Amino acid sequence: MTAIELGRTVAVVGTGTMGQGIAQVALVAGHPVRLYDAAEGRAAEAARAIGARLDRLVEKGRLDAAGRDAARARLHPATSTAELADSALVIEAILEQLDAKQKLFVELESVVPDDCLLATNTSSLSVTAVAGALRLPGRFVGLHFFNPAPLLPLVEVVQGHATDPAAADRAQATVAAWGKTPVRSADTPGFIVNRVARPFYAEAFRLLEERVADPATLDAVLRESGGFAMGPFELTDLIGQDVNEAVTRSVYDSFFQDPKFRPSLAQRRLVEAGLLGRKSGRGWYDYADGAERPVPRTEEPAPPPGEVAVHAKPAGPAAVLREMIEEAGIKVTRDRTPGMSEGFIRLPGGACLALTDGYPATTYPDEPFIRFDLALDYRAATRIALAPSHRITPEQTREAVGLFQALGKRVSVVADVPGMIVARTVAMIVDFAVDAAARGVASPEDIDTAMRLGVNYPGGPFEWTERLGAHWLWDLLDTMHHQSPGGRYAPSWALRRRADIERQVL
Repeated sequence: MTAIELGRTVAVVGTGTMGQGIAQVALVAGHPVRLYDAAEGRAAEAARAIGARLDRLVEKGRLDAAGRDAARARLHPATSTAELADSALVIEAILEQLDAKQKLFVELESVVPDDCLLATNTSSLSVTAVAGALRLPGRFVGLHFFNPAPLLPLVEVVQGHATDPAAADRAQATVAAWGKTPVRSADTPGFIVNRVARPFYAEAFRLLEERVADPATLDAVLRESGGFAMGPFELTDLIGQDVNEAVTRSVYDSFFQDPKFRPSLAQRRLVEAGLLGRKSGRGWYDYADGAERPVPRTEEPAPPPGEVAVHAKPAGPAAVLREMIEEAGIKVTRDRTPGMSEGFIRLPGGACLALTDGYPATTYPDEPFIRFDLALDYRAATRIALAPSHRITPEQTREAVGLFQALGKRVSVVADVPGMIVARTVAMIVDFAVDAAARGVASPEDIDTAMRLGVNYPGGPFEWTERLGAHWLWDLLDTMHHQSPGGRYAPSWALRRRADIERQVL
């Protein structure tokens, strides 16, 4: 299917931040663009703002003066929907209210020709529901741009229940011609990104409620051990706590209050208090002038052990640690403790240092255990989290701290909970992604692309599955499910199938 021709008009209804951004994208691509907003004067104001952004693109060398002048000549504010009659595509970016969107599109249907594509930029409403009031729902699609639209490459092309596949194909070809990276999604709550990304926020907030660590430490561990660009507390402060919580609640309600999507009471209280993040001056963090940013809990320097003993081998994702320990000049011998099947590192003081596997360190009554968290890349990670059991002495903890410091890592000691921080977050994201693919929401390739480009993850969930092993991820979640029953951590059957196939191959 071919893209909409550049000579055809694209209309954008709603001239807030997203509407202006989408209009700029279509305009720079070469389309005549009409802007409309129900509020008097807003369209003209938005046109001036877009013109100013075009000037800045020229100043930065991203657009020449002739291109700017031609784009300005193609931009036309409209005072009524009647002026959108020649549009080949209308994209709506108004408030997230179903009845308001339905009313707008019913009005547009009486104005635009029958071959005009109609699209909503909704991030939380059902595309099928918005199209339900239309005479020709087959031409209706979701085009979910990410903010800021001119900079972020991802666009989720959402096919509603009644959408004609040819209409979705044409919409996909069009945004690709605009230089964007489209991914196809079925009409499911949250589409791809807002569905698969929920555990990144939800698990961090739950860990805070469980008093595992403070926000600064949780953010630091997910950044420096997980490799995420931002931690969930700082990211939701940037997004806006009200916006993030509204999406979470919408997805939770749309999935009939599935416990996997349960919102956070801690975040609800933040919203109720008006602490919305950067835009209000305070959220999880204080953004007032002169306010001190909390620092993550980081252990003081400790001497490294001169020798450690390895029992079996550390679990698959952490297998590289033996090599790293030897490279650090620490002698590695073999631990021959009978009756122990789990791989661990025996420290000189007797503590067993093992990768989290879903069991907390306190599970083993006869052995003093210290759990360490997953790193998606142990060599690149700059921080490691440790969770000692109640039997561990301060001296044994210092030995574990010194070992990881000798490997070039900062160390945060956190409370002992199943799955720790990075491991449970990554495992949940993978499970959501594998389940979404199995249910036909999107292809594995599009899911990985969406998560890398839409929320800047250090990799795609299916890439992580290949690297970590579906069986390891399933075992961790299944163990957590039995440690914390209730359904939140119950792994999907889709992940179980992948794990079983992987075990048979191995």
